[in-house]
Amino acid sequence: MNDIYLAKTTQSPEVDFRFKEHVLSMTGEAYPENANDFFHPILNALENYLASNDGKDIEFNFRLTYFNSAATKMLFNMFDLLNESAASSNRIVLNWYHDEEDDTILEFGEGVQDDFQALEFRAIATTSA
Repeated sequence: MNDIYLAKTTQSPEVDFRFKEHVLSMTGEAYPENANDFFHPILNALENYLASNDGKDIEFNFRLTYFNSAATKMLFNMFDLLNESAASSNRIVLNWYHDEEDDTILEFGEGVQDDFQALEFRAIATTSA
């Protein structure tokens, strides 16, 4: 399986899925013009990766500082895939990075933790530069 790297743009996050290392990362902001077009190939690759791995320790580093409602729907699809895999065959750690002063992102992450309980959720506060 080939890794995925998409550079960050003004409207889309950096996506760095290192499948061979079992480390998946998203960084930046997500409000692409067409969320389905942006996320669909990522979701397909993630689904294929998860289906071909059993008993792995997978780390997902989530460092988004903003995402719109269309991106939120796609992210929930992603978390659902991860949760299903964690419930059946893999240990998946979701590292949820948030600015220590950004309650909105933290609260969203806590909602993800409540909705996708098979994921090992870790809230990680960062400081603004």
